[in-house]
Amino acid sequence: MDQISVPCVGFAAGAAAIPIAIRKPWGSFYGPARPLSVMSGVEADENDNSPGIESVQQNGSPYQDETSQHNSILDDDQAIESRPHDLTVNITAPTRTIKDLFNPPRDIAKIRQRLFEVQQKIDLQAHEFDFYWPYVDNVWVRQHRGGQDRTGLYLTDYYACRLQRPTYTPKPVSQPRPEGTPTRKKQIREGGKCHMKLKVVRYRGGYQSVTINQLGDKTEHLHDLDTMDKIKRTTVLMDIARSEVMQGYMPASVFTVMSENEQKLAASGGRHLSRNDVRNASQAWRQQYKEELRVHDGYKYDHGNGIVRQEGNIPLSQAVAHAIDPDLAYHATLPPSTLHFPEESRTFLEPYLPPQDALGMKDGALPHVTLTYASSMDSCLSLAPGIQTVLSGPQSKAMTHYLRSRHDAILIGVRTALVDDPALNCRLEGAGGYGGIGWERQPRPVIIDPRARWMLTPQTRIMRTVAEGKGLAPWVIIAPGFAMDPARLDALRYYGGDYVGCTDFDKRWRLRWEAILKALAAEGIRSVMVEGGGYVVNELLSQEHSNYVSSVIVTIAPTYFAQGGAQVSLAPRRDGVGRPTVALRFKDVRWQGLGEDAVMCGRIPEVEGVPVHTLLPEVQPSTGPVSFFGPVQAGAQSLAQRAVSTSQSGAS
Repeated sequence: MDQISVPCVGFAAGAAAIPIAIRKPWGSFYGPARPLSVMSGVEADENDNSPGIESVQQNGSPYQDETSQHNSILDDDQAIESRPHDLTVNITAPTRTIKDLFNPPRDIAKIRQRLFEVQQKIDLQAHEFDFYWPYVDNVWVRQHRGGQDRTGLYLTDYYACRLQRPTYTPKPVSQPRPEGTPTRKKQIREGGKCHMKLKVVRYRGGYQSVTINQLGDKTEHLHDLDTMDKIKRTTVLMDIARSEVMQGYMPASVFTVMSENEQKLAASGGRHLSRNDVRNASQAWRQQYKEELRVHDGYKYDHGNGIVRQEGNIPLSQAVAHAIDPDLAYHATLPPSTLHFPEESRTFLEPYLPPQDALGMKDGALPHVTLTYASSMDSCLSLAPGIQTVLSGPQSKAMTHYLRSRHDAILIGVRTALVDDPALNCRLEGAGGYGGIGWERQPRPVIIDPRARWMLTPQTRIMRTVAEGKGLAPWVIIAPGFAMDPARLDALRYYGGDYVGCTDFDKRWRLRWEAILKALAAEGIRSVMVEGGGYVVNELLSQEHSNYVSSVIVTIAPTYFAQGGAQVSLAPRRDGVGRPTVALRFKDVRWQGLGEDAVMCGRIPEVEGVPVHTLLPEVQPSTGPVSFFGPVQAGAQSLAQRAVSTSQSGAS
């Protein structure tokens, strides 16, 4: 039995090769299964009597060169004995099958276009990069490795457009070819047309990520993606073609099947796929496999037309696609905790949310601040201070996660972090880790912790969420004067977070809200969702700080907690003659029922004599990561520790 060395199946490049013994092609998705016998330098089990695929010869077919060179069909034992035992070549085991073509990843055409253009920084989870990059490896060629940094956590690669290579013009063949051997037709290889480059950084710390950035002054290609698809095929397409031929099918038959759904083939980069591409993808394997190849069931050779589908049979592309419901397959991959908030329930919230297009916001503005919380009928946030209490129903909980998906950051006070141990991520369907790509729609957690009381460990819920690729690590805002243990700082940075020093205080020695918001704006945070706890909510609703709040969204549950609960309660106000007056009345109010809960949306009237949420021209926000299809989500990069000095208002 001949052994063929193939690498372990997976996406990792350079995987170690292991010998695999091949008798006959194994079954396909729609045929009988034929297991591989994995070898470690020993012969396969002689008791393996599983049936092979029957050989079918197409009489009079011009594709005889694709079938066995034998004049007769040998049985299993004769075929095995007739082949050399010491012939071993390296053949890459396919990682994709025909199912990946007819049931492609969602939005694969858009993803390919995004990875082709790379107009802004792209952050992907490592397994997503390994999965999607082979769809565009006909565009990008790795030039060299930059190596690891001194921590060993960052690995840098440099890529260039394939058309950066010099143009190749074949030289005339001077030596005569052997008799009967056709002259090879060499074509001019285009090059020297595009000089776009990329820097790709892989991070291997508390989470696994890949960051893709443009490099140099060439910001766009001088050609389109279809040009590259015409010049070279992707690894995905060649893998699919090879996997089908290794099932025992003729390359011409495989090409016919792959070409049946032109739309899906083009989405994966196969608009210009040819039969020769299928032959080239499987050439090494076919040189070792000397038995006859066959056409797919339900197909036949038609003289002058090649391999065609027999009348009365449905296309194989439909049979494969119908065998797997793409929606069911997609939802099967979602975590059980994934939430769904219907489109029709989102309309009433829109006027109170930050713009979806962050480019529409003026540079230098403080972030849009949405204050949101859930309370009982008697305005309590919990049964008692320090006790975690569930108030929201399932519909309003889904709404909360939708609100998180619409903001760049989610902010809470340290008391809430200590009591609730929250994940502070977005579990809405379509967010990163919940059916989305990278960390799109995942807000950056921000913890107000002036005294650095919050002790983070790998068992902290938010850190477990980061390690699972379902959220971002927090930025912890601290006051100076508290000695930070270097181990704590390194541990938080290992997961992608950081501690932020803020040096500006009010007269009561509390951190100023303006300083906090300016620090976030400087790092590209364009919108902040404030969720609590009670101390933070009461601070921002107070007359002194309410002008920093853009909108308020309150969920009211049909519950009374009675006395002793942690309440939202503002300080009393009096008019000019000392009589009690209303502390706060919202404007632009809208009510909406969600299940058993009621949701109130509104805005806070501006308070005269108090600084207004206004433009700060000296603040220049940095660029955050880019979502593939949704709004820009800022602030996914690590924040350098800094001190920000400003004036006005405070928080603790």
